[in-house]
Amino acid sequence: MVGGEQESRRLMKKDQNWWSKVLIKGFLLLMVVMAAAGIGINFYMQQTVKARIIALEAARGLNADCILILGAGVWGNDRPGFVLEDRLRRGIELHAAGVSDRMLMSGDHGRTDYDEVNVMKQYAVERGVPSKKVFMDHAGFSTYESLYRAREVFKARKIVIVTQQYHMYRALYIAERLGLEAYGVSSDFRILGGQDYRESREVLARMKDFVYAAVQPKPTYLGDEIPLTGDGDQTND
Repeated sequence: MVGGEQESRRLMKKDQNWWSKVLIKGFLLLMVVMAAAGIGINFYMQQTVKARIIALEAARGLNADCILILGAGVWGNDRPGFVLEDRLRRGIELHAAGVSDRMLMSGDHGRTDYDEVNVMKQYAVERGVPSKKVFMDHAGFSTYESLYRAREVFKARKIVIVTQQYHMYRALYIAERLGLEAYGVSSDFRILGGQDYRESREVLARMKDFVYAAVQPKPTYLGDEIPLTGDGDQTND
């Protein structure tokens, strides 16, 4: 009887060890597949759109519906962080060059104590861009949502996107999949701290937005249409 119990426990332990090995191997295989998929998606995304990243001079004469500046962090709700400031500087240059007379500031204003878009508009207006030419998208909570809303809410069809180059590939890829005619002018004026972290995070973001661009879910919020042919002050709050 005792011998039978010992044999039973031995067989159970053997089964447990076998399943543990299967699970570990399965997990490792899944990691390998995900890594390979990530590398493939990142390479494909960059190769697909890199020709649409152009210099400021090449953007002259595009006559775009708007210059779309993608939001980033602000300090104290009254001034842009370095990443965002460089995007704004480039956007103002494009406006001055006649690439488009409309600017669309798209960022996070999902709560009262954090407001990217008013900081963005104030920065541009203080530097000579007419207020009525600057539109604010208060619900640009992600790159995907900013581009979806540019198309559906602001009725843009031809746009020039402004962001840093590491981020530009994803923005242009999404825009292309949404049917927008999009070009990108990068805002890499300076080397900023934390770039390794931003680029690592971007690898995962590209994988996420590869799926989003394929499925095309609706953004968090749509709301009424605000065509860029109107008055940007209509978006003031």
